[in-house]
Amino acid sequence: MSLLPPAIDRSTLGLHSLEHYAPLIGAATAERIERKADRVRMMQVAHISSTFYGGGVTEILTPLTLMMNAMGIETDWHLVQGTPGFFACTKKLHNALQGQELEFSEQEKAIYEEVVFENATRLHLEKCDAVIVHDPQPLPLVRHFAEREMPWLWQCHVDLSSPHPPVWDYLRGFVEPYDAAIFSLPEYGQGLGTDQRFMTPAIDPFSPKNAELSEQEIGETLKYHRIPTDRPLVTQISRFDRWKDPIGVIEARRKARRQVDCTLVLVGNNASDDPEGHVILETIKRSIDDRVIVLAVDDPILVNALQRHSAVVLQKSTREGFGLTVTEAMWKGAAVIGGDVGGIRHQITDGKNGFLVSTVDQAADRMVQLLNDPQLRRRLGARAKESVREKFLMSRLLEDWLDLLVRYERPVCQ
Repeated sequence: MSLLPPAIDRSTLGLHSLEHYAPLIGAATAERIERKADRVRMMQVAHISSTFYGGGVTEILTPLTLMMNAMGIETDWHLVQGTPGFFACTKKLHNALQGQELEFSEQEKAIYEEVVFENATRLHLEKCDAVIVHDPQPLPLVRHFAEREMPWLWQCHVDLSSPHPPVWDYLRGFVEPYDAAIFSLPEYGQGLGTDQRFMTPAIDPFSPKNAELSEQEIGETLKYHRIPTDRPLVTQISRFDRWKDPIGVIEARRKARRQVDCTLVLVGNNASDDPEGHVILETIKRSIDDRVIVLAVDDPILVNALQRHSAVVLQKSTREGFGLTVTEAMWKGAAVIGGDVGGIRHQITDGKNGFLVSTVDQAADRMVQLLNDPQLRRRLGARAKESVREKFLMSRLLEDWLDLLVRYERPVCQ
């Protein structure tokens, strides 16, 4: 008998069933995850974030919530609704958590807290067995459910290694009522009066962005988007954000071009909760030459084709909570140059499955090295793909969540 609601069958969840992962992770691992799921199959879980579109949280929650439902865990995904003023405030909080020194005024605090309160009145979570809140946008929600019986868990996806102290002091007052705070890496942990847990993000290898593509499909996709292939491609894919250092990427390519020719492609989208994106995009457009292509699109097939075809994939971030675009490129066997920060350094072992860089000059030098050495690109790419298979597939993240849900499982009343 299916544990899913009558209107849903496992077959309709297709590639999100655990069985589909068995050839990648092995039958023994798949069976272990199934056994862990037995204890929590009938739980009702709610995830709360700020957008269905753009950014790493969406990339994680889209497959994760589907996999949880496929396992028989009734999983909802709610959004925080907000005004442009609210998202301007939360973008400042995001930047401050990643170390930018800024003032968060009393007026901004009032806007932030009032909009979250309004959202709390719309949420009906009484039947949930666990509530999982993502990032700073919905963080204060917990204060409006003082009579809660279920565990509330806050997951922070940003680089919290050196938050701006005044802003963090303000936000930690909302964090500590949670039953646990979850961070991507141990170095993001803070001195909190609540339990702290750590789990690295992961990718869905079967999504349109990550699934296998034929050479014909790759060629047709690049041709459709008018991306020339007469010279090697160097690509960076990320939302248009200052922390991704797109201007540094453009300068690195300009320096590398003195020794080896290439075309740079920058692809990004503007998430609905990021009001700074269009400003960064306009700055990028003013900084390019004729061999730099900038595309503001949300096309997973294009991302897939570019990461598979490019000679070099960059993610030259100066702050990075984890860096799923790095994971995605490594899964496709790409030669990746990443910023030596945050979660990128937990994915790339310098010189073994990619390169880590801290400056524009280092990025340019590695670019030249890779463009001139196809065998090195293939060797790094093969090791990169294997490291993702071992550590960063969505099945592993599902298992992490099963372990955590069991830990905070409420006793069943007799």
